[in-house]
This record gives sequence, C-alpha cells and structure tokens, in this order.
Amino acid sequence: MDIIALNQWFAENQRHLPWRAPGTTAWGVLVSEIMLQQTPVARVEPVWQEWLNRWPTPADLAASSVAEAVRHWGTLGYPRRARNLHRQAVIITSEHGGIVPRDVDTLMGLPGIGPYTARAVAAFAFGDRHPVADTNVTRVIARVTEGVAFAGHWSAKDNLTRVDSVLQSETDDQYPVVNLAIMELGALVCRARSPLCSECPLADQCSWRQAGFPVDESVVPKKQARFEGSDRQARGRLLALLRENHDAIGQSELLSTHQPQSQARRALESLVSDGLVAEVAEGEEPHYALNPQPD
Repeated sequence: MDIIALNQWFAENQRHLPWRAPGTTAWGVLVSEIMLQQTPVARVEPVWQEWLNRWPTPADLAASSVAEAVRHWGTLGYPRRARNLHRQAVIITSEHGGIVPRDVDTLMGLPGIGPYTARAVAAFAFGDRHPVADTNVTRVIARVTEGVAFAGHWSAKDNLTRVDSVLQSETDDQYPVVNLAIMELGALVCRARSPLCSECPLADQCSWRQAGFPVDESVVPKKQARFEGSDRQARGRLLALLRENHDAIGQSELLSTHQPQSQARRALESLVSDGLVAEVAEGEEPHYALNPQPD
C-alpha cells in the first residue's frame, strides 16, 4: 500500500472534525467514539460539542444525573449509550482519579466499551500503537490487498492482523495517523456502494479494481431493521416526550402518544428495564420521568 500517496491524500482531504482537533482531551475522544456508534458524523458533531461544553470532564458528567445525560443525548438514537457514558464517567471519576484510562483492557472494562472502541481511544486519544479496524478500514484493505469487495469473511482477529500487517513499517507516532487515513479513505472514497475510484490515491495498486470489481458472493449485505412501526420508534416517541418535560408524566398520557397501546406499553417497560426511565409515586396513577438517579 502506497502510504506516501495515502498520507498526502489525507492531509489534503481529511474532514476537520472537532474531536480530531489538537488539544482534544481523551474524554472528548471517548465521548465521540460512543456517539459515533451507529450514528452519522453530521448528527454527532453538534451534540458532541454541546456535551463537551456542558461536561468537559468525566467528573462533570458524573456529578450530573442519568436523566440529564439522556435529555441532552437528543435524537442521536440508542439512548443506552448516554447511560453508558454516564456510568463510564462515574467509574472513571471514582476509580481512575477522573483520568480516562489508557490501557485497552482497562477501557474494555468500562460499560459499553468493546474491543473496537477501546483501541480507538487508545490510538486516537493517546497515540498508542494499536490497530483500529472498523468496516471502512477492513473494506479498503480487502479491496487493495486481496481483490475482494468486502472483508466479511475475516474474523475480528484477522481484521486486526491485516491492519497491523499494513502498518507494521510505520513508526510509533505515525501508526495511528496512517490507520486514521485508511479509515477516512474508506468513509469518503472507497465506499461500500459507489466507490469514487477516480479520486482514490491507491487506485493504481487496487487489486479489486484490477480484477474488474468482482462481486463478493459470500457476503450478503445486512438489511437495516425497519424503523417505522417498530418498538424502537415507540421508545423514541416516549423518550422524546419525557426529555421535553421536566415534570413526571402520567402513564395514560404517556401511552396515548403511540398506537397500538400494547406496543407503547412494551416500549415503556423496556425503557424502565434499561434504567432510562423511572416510575415515580404521584397520586393513584403511575407517573414516569427520566431516571434522575446517578449510577
């Protein structure tokens, strides 16, 4: 892989995202990685900035409540991530002196952090030498080095091994930078659908292009789960109403916002089970509010 051409392309074309700016703290990087799970960059940017202005350190978020974290999560979706961030902030504050851990295994011990996020934080926040293999990275490597459209046949361990193999000649300080450059190339140019090969700095050495862009029959694209009419949509409606109201809302009013009622009730029960919503004792009818209790 022509790392020189890739680095030049990256220097000229990378997105200047706020969490990549010089001086961004490890906490800022961690928040961005959690928010970017299953959510597009454009939706994350304003919420990330608002969160960092409100809670610039883990201790600041830990001193707030789960309810405030969920309220300011806005419409990013999958609000359990807001709860996980709050739990992470509490643990980082109480067990790590308010400092985001650098060690991958320690990071993986925090709620909601798996192997990818832990390595991304260690690499992009601390500059450590860890391969970071998201779908963009593995797609670029699969196409350039193996001539296949996707890397769906690789295991998670295979992904890391191949990334490390491509980057093995890089110095410690350049390793995470080049890893990020490959990731950016996959996001902007070597896209899953309609790749922009004419703009790719690696086009001349791409095995997939040279082979005539063969379709990978072994990889079946995953269909996105239907949202309209789903339990997830019902959860979102109930949660939006609770975010907008600081006072508790009666069960009948809350359930009336979505039909069928059985689905609304199921959604409410799941929000309570996830710890995002709490039942509060107000009168004869159950009332609900965002969970006010810190973890």
